[in-house]
Amino acid sequence: MTHAEPVPPDDSYLRSLVEATADAVAAAEPLSSPHPGADEATRAEVTTAVERASPDLVALSQDLHAHPEEGFAEHRSVRALAALLERHGHEPAVGVGGLDTALRVSTGAPDGPHIAVLAEYDALPGLGHACGHNVICTTAAGGFLGAAAVAERLGGRVSLIGTPAEEGGGGKEILARAGVFDDVDAVIMLHPFSHDIALHPFLGRRQLEMVFHGVGAHASAQPFMGRNALDAAVAAYQGVSALRQQLPQSDRVHGVFTDGGARPNVIPARAALLFYLRSQTPETLRDLAARMTSIAEGAAAMTGCGVELVWDAQAAYLPIRFNTALAGRWTANQVITGRKPLPPGVVPESLTGSTDLGNLSYRVPALHPMLAISGPTVALHTKEFAAAAGSETGDAGVRDGALGLALTAADYLGDAELRTAVHDEFEAAGGALDVPSFFA
Repeated sequence: MTHAEPVPPDDSYLRSLVEATADAVAAAEPLSSPHPGADEATRAEVTTAVERASPDLVALSQDLHAHPEEGFAEHRSVRALAALLERHGHEPAVGVGGLDTALRVSTGAPDGPHIAVLAEYDALPGLGHACGHNVICTTAAGGFLGAAAVAERLGGRVSLIGTPAEEGGGGKEILARAGVFDDVDAVIMLHPFSHDIALHPFLGRRQLEMVFHGVGAHASAQPFMGRNALDAAVAAYQGVSALRQQLPQSDRVHGVFTDGGARPNVIPARAALLFYLRSQTPETLRDLAARMTSIAEGAAAMTGCGVELVWDAQAAYLPIRFNTALAGRWTANQVITGRKPLPPGVVPESLTGSTDLGNLSYRVPALHPMLAISGPTVALHTKEFAAAAGSETGDAGVRDGALGLALTAADYLGDAELRTAVHDEFEAAGGALDVPSFFA
């Protein structure tokens, strides 16, 4: 007897998690900020600029949603973003940092403090904007346009930097290594989600391909002359499964077989696995990588095979380093829209992924809040979230998020004490990290 359909997962844990989260959300108090930010006249001017641009921002969000493009191939998307900026009086450069679909535009006082708003616009294969990057792009554009209206008067500078291929390509790290962020003092962006959250952890991520090399042989006539690479790969996969029992709750390891041989009557001379490793701090991610290395080498030794470890075909992603001084101002700037950004620890921190913004957050102070555009049970990277990103709630998120980013950028430029607090917090957390050499 065969069963063609899988057994559906029991959703009782998910339902209980949603219920518990709803209670915690109702009881939570937003972050407060001891810093007033920009003066009221400046904030009014920023608000007017964002409101003026909002119809164009929503139209661009809908356009990007209807024409999704994958990472490093966002040619139509970046042209559409550039066209919006040009209509509002700015001249962006496309193709910066060696990436055809990267963009940068700056305005304001060249020698003052410099904050960059970051845009993403890549989509997922087969799912379109199921991570809501159409919302990320257009809130960033609105954040730039709003802050641009006051930057020079505040004695500072604001940039919009379009960063390709967040979904696995590490565009921000590529641009950073090309020097695109060398003159930037702080970066801000947001991510659409199922809840409004001021600070939410994103895990560091490394990619590891294990390639096992054996000796091919006839599986029936001369199996003793072979060294089975598939056996090595299976042993490694089982070793990783055992490792999961010993990992911190925040860590994740998931993988797939990418090569297991061609025919059952030939002992495979090659087999391969691809894993993602995720962890909450750079140090624990490095430790997890060392343990995975030991598993691969052990599996190879058990089976008489060789093993080749290929790390990070695309740049590794570091976890996000929080900056509560920036997050406090973001919270204040969202409360005025009627939203209630949650402090960390209210929504389960296991509901997360990874982002290349983490790499920048160890170079300069960074802000990466979550913006609710869907219901609490909708997960990122699903058809349901893609629908939300193109819905009226997605459009509302564009308007609210653009205003929040614009006001936060103006606060940073206009409040010297806030800037000091932002950078003091960054230095207290360890200061700038040499990201390219960290995993060497």
